[in-house]
Amino acid sequence: MIQRARRLRQNEILRKMVRETRMDKSSLVYPMFVREGENIVEEIPSMEGQFRYSIDRMSEKLESLKKAGVKSVILFGIPDVKDEVGSGAYDDDGIVQRALRAAKKDFSDMYFITDVCMCEYTSHGHCGLLCGHDVDNDSTLELLAKTAVSHVKAGADMVAPSDMMDGRVLAIRNALDENGFTNTSIMSYAVKYASSFYSPFRDAAGSAPSFGDRKSYQMDYHNRKEGIKEALQDVEEGADIIMVKPAMSYLDIVREVVDIVDVPVATYSVSGEYAMVKAAAKAGCIDEEKIVCEMAAATYRAGSSIYLTYFAEQIAEYMDRGLIG
Repeated sequence: MIQRARRLRQNEILRKMVRETRMDKSSLVYPMFVREGENIVEEIPSMEGQFRYSIDRMSEKLESLKKAGVKSVILFGIPDVKDEVGSGAYDDDGIVQRALRAAKKDFSDMYFITDVCMCEYTSHGHCGLLCGHDVDNDSTLELLAKTAVSHVKAGADMVAPSDMMDGRVLAIRNALDENGFTNTSIMSYAVKYASSFYSPFRDAAGSAPSFGDRKSYQMDYHNRKEGIKEALQDVEEGADIIMVKPAMSYLDIVREVVDIVDVPVATYSVSGEYAMVKAAAKAGCIDEEKIVCEMAAATYRAGSSIYLTYFAEQIAEYMDRGLIG
């Protein structure tokens, strides 16, 4: 035989030399929950090893991430008080806004992204203003834009709208530009499916809808072409990065989006994926380290250049140990 593929698999040095998919710590983003109160580090019951932090304690986690080499964080806020219009989302003294000011003061060399949505702040748990039992798309846009601007004023380096309202990227881009933030990037949750993989997150953020579901604005997971349409529309509206969410079961969509957009593509390995790995590892069914490395490699192999994951710190350690990268 002239062609022998196994020639390039003979030892670890050679395998790494010819590796097609390479990863770097700079591409990792850690999702972090901040909540009201003091002296709180509260484990999330459905996400073993993940915590909600009060502002005065979040520096412990940020220091740990920084030491590991993970310098990008996406913040999710958990307010004490919610109302029909989600006013805590765009309050200049809201939980995320105060967390940003504290974080930027002590960790100015880290990069802070904020989730822009209403669900954590509304009393009904939906991602926008209600008109009866329907989420009103257009009236929600103004509040999303207001939220994004308030985050950037507080120190956000990037905003990430996750609400799935039509036209929200353009509304946010216009509002940022009008307020002088022309250089602030938008990472759009462009291809966000109505997924059962989100359940632990809703526990973590207290954001489960009080009635119905989110299928009228998040995408039907049966659809492929719709995801392409959403991605292209958000790029046209000014998105600088496109996200596909969830990651693990949607790598076919990641590959297709990467092939048709001219901006970086991010994937979010969501709470359900994390919880399943932890539960299976605890039951002795899988090797957690190997599974986490394989899942991460799969997203990069599909074409993702940014990976949002609750395993970010562990993956950075695995890179140091040569298990992945």
